[in-house]
Parts: sequence; C-alpha cells; structure tokens
Amino acid sequence: MPLRMFCLALTLVLASAAFAQNAVDRDKATTTISGKNITIEYGRPALKGRTFDQLMKQLPADRMWRAGSGQVTLLSTETPLIIGGKKIAAGKYSLYIHCPEQGEYSLVINKDPGQPLGKIWAAAPADQAKQPYPHFEYQKEIGGQEVARVPMKKETGSTTEVFTISLKPAKSGAMMLLSWGDRNWSLELIAVK
Repeated sequence: MPLRMFCLALTLVLASAAFAQNAVDRDKATTTISGKNITIEYGRPALKGRTFDQLMKQLPADRMWRAGSGQVTLLSTETPLIIGGKKIAAGKYSLYIHCPEQGEYSLVINKDPGQPLGKIWAAAPADQAKQPYPHFEYQKEIGGQEVARVPMKKETGSTTEVFTISLKPAKSGAMMLLSWGDRNWSLELIAVK
C-alpha cells in the first residue's frame, strides 16, 4: 500500500509540474496608442522539430487556430481601434487565426472571452479551472460573436522556433507582428480619431 501511495503522489507531482511548465509559456505584447494601453496575452508554442505546415494540417475543418497555445489569446484595448479597416470598440476580445488551405490568413476578433478550463477538462487543477480556454468548434460555438475577420499581410523575415506576437509603435498607432516557423504576418492597429 505505501508503494501505491508513493506512485500516486509521484504521478500527481509530475503532472502538476508539467501543467505548471505549460503555464510559463505565456507572454504579453504591449504598446500604447493615444496614451491608452493595448495588450495581447497569448501562449507560445514551439515547433520542436515540426514545420508550420505540418501543424496547420492538424486544424479542424473550419481551419481556425487559437493564435497561440493553452489559454485563449486575449486582446485588451483601452481605446477604440481600426484594425484592417474595421472599427473595434475598447474592451476585451479573443483572437483566432483563420488559416485556409489556399489564400490569405486572417486575424479573427471575437467577443467571446473563452470557456473555463474546468468545463472542458474535469481534472483541471483548482487554480486553473476558471482560466479561459479557446473553443474548439469555433463556427458552431462562437461564430456568431465574431466582431471582425481581417486579412493579414504576409511578410518576409527570419525563422522563429517559438510563436511570437509583438506590438511595435507606428506613425498611425501600432504594427502587430506575428511570427512562427517560416511565416511572418503584420497588421496595422490605428487609433480612432
């Protein structure tokens, strides 16, 4: 019996360590536009010997990617923005990327803040059970809450092992840059006047 308890305790410790390690892979991209804060919180998956194309082949039929890993990717803006010609009110939004097999990739902005991890994983640790996670059947579950779908401009750049989102100040507001593997995209965020 003591050996059994030891094995159970060891399994729980290892599982907790693995889960905690995944939580560390989150990052924030921040900037200010017209003196107001803009933040994107996202998970940072690594290629780990895979190619970007191999990973995109695993997407569901609607070809929606959560724009990161782990918890839902969140955009918080204290000011209204124009993104790809679409006006976005100040507030919090979840971000996804539509990745068609052919054609332009698009940033998808949605009002839904994500679903609690405990709703999709009954064994979620108590401190993580209420954290927001993406919906896996985008169109069916939250497609009706979409605010905007904006084509991203494909850029040339270096290869990036770990998915990265950055926000760089620009004349009209900020430039959002997304990089992973051999793919790089940009999108302009413009202050509403």
